[in-house]
Amino acid sequence: MRFRVPARASACALVCLALLSSCTSAPAEPGTRSSPPTPSPAPSREPETPSPTSADGALELSAPRVSIRAPRGGSFRVRGAYPWTSSRCVDAERPTLDGDYPGTLAVRTADDGTLTATVTISFRQYLEGIAEVPPSWPRAALEAQVVAARSYVLARTGWSGQQGESLDTPICGTADCQVYGGIPHPTPPGMARWYRAVRETRGQVLLFGGRPADTVYYSTSNGRTYGNDEVFGSSPLPYLRPVTERHDGASPLSRWQVDLPLDDLTTVLRAAGEWPGTTAIASAAVHGSTVRLKGGGRTGTIDTGTLRDAVNTWAPCLLPGRYPSDGLPVTIPSGWLDVAAGPRGLVVTGRGWGHGVGMVQWGAYGKARQGWTASQILAFYYGGLTPKRFSEPGTMQVVIATGLRSMIVQPTAAGAVIGGRALGRRPLRIQGGEAVTVSSSSG
Repeated sequence: MRFRVPARASACALVCLALLSSCTSAPAEPGTRSSPPTPSPAPSREPETPSPTSADGALELSAPRVSIRAPRGGSFRVRGAYPWTSSRCVDAERPTLDGDYPGTLAVRTADDGTLTATVTISFRQYLEGIAEVPPSWPRAALEAQVVAARSYVLARTGWSGQQGESLDTPICGTADCQVYGGIPHPTPPGMARWYRAVRETRGQVLLFGGRPADTVYYSTSNGRTYGNDEVFGSSPLPYLRPVTERHDGASPLSRWQVDLPLDDLTTVLRAAGEWPGTTAIASAAVHGSTVRLKGGGRTGTIDTGTLRDAVNTWAPCLLPGRYPSDGLPVTIPSGWLDVAAGPRGLVVTGRGWGHGVGMVQWGAYGKARQGWTASQILAFYYGGLTPKRFSEPGTMQVVIATGLRSMIVQPTAAGAVIGGRALGRRPLRIQGGEAVTVSSSSG
């Protein structure tokens, strides 16, 4: 998924705001989790993909790692299935991978027999595939996002090479790093504007002490940002200091409300182990950050943080028709909230979505609408830092999936190559186990 957040508030916009949940792997609210994980070292070099064997035009091979090169100017449609696990959820669905990716696709097995898929692409292709903000946003907001994304990936991978060299430290393609969506289908309106922002900011990076700055960012604030030390517990960084946010009011998550009826609370808190299994909650009262529950002669208390965790985990699982409500991306979007007792249960009101550190994406949108330039936006959020010229890699590696059971890979055009053999447009079935096995039918 990528670029699915329209600039105006609507039910669709709220659902699609999952793309703006801070794609820099930080926590959903201040003070709850440590800073984002450092990417793993580059995988060891493995033998080249062996030459495939064939019978009647079919292809078969088995190896610890296989590499498939996309056709020139083409890409791969990749569909992946994860192992099935039992679930208490209503209408539980197994997660899937479904995307279109350029470059060279490498697939290897993990110790548990599952598959890890990594694409090697140009640095430009990576930035073009970053799925963080809609391409319909103002030009200055797009350029600020590109510079922040470029600085972030170079900082997180420890890039120190010369212009055009290969960046061998991989980065993940999920919200734990930055969301890399590959090639969007269908192409969102105005996509050329995002590509232009990538092109026109080429080589522009925020630097601190001569090195790329760790430019984390997130969707929507509660009226301010927080220091990295307040949220991640890391040493204070001069360019990640709190600022007051006044321009993100256009975000559908600037203010939100969630109603939690007593019957639903009973279902959710039973599943979370926070309420006895045979009685129903009959009343709820709030005292500061503690909720006091009564029912069936029993009394219990729960703090608002634990309540939020339980509701976010179990409400969409057990009551999927009702939660998340009103198109929200998650049931209770942030920890910047107030809980009150209503006539039929609890009413949760709050602001924002994301970890709270660095650039506010909807704030950048609002500032661009006010006429701010990309440099002014970046300087506001990152302690006065403005873009400077810095070397860029030629190619890089993005881990698009881990833990897959199987994959179907189909070139979008003739000319893809595996083990020295041209594939045409035939689909390949890839499965895990002790080795990666690849097969295709003839034709």
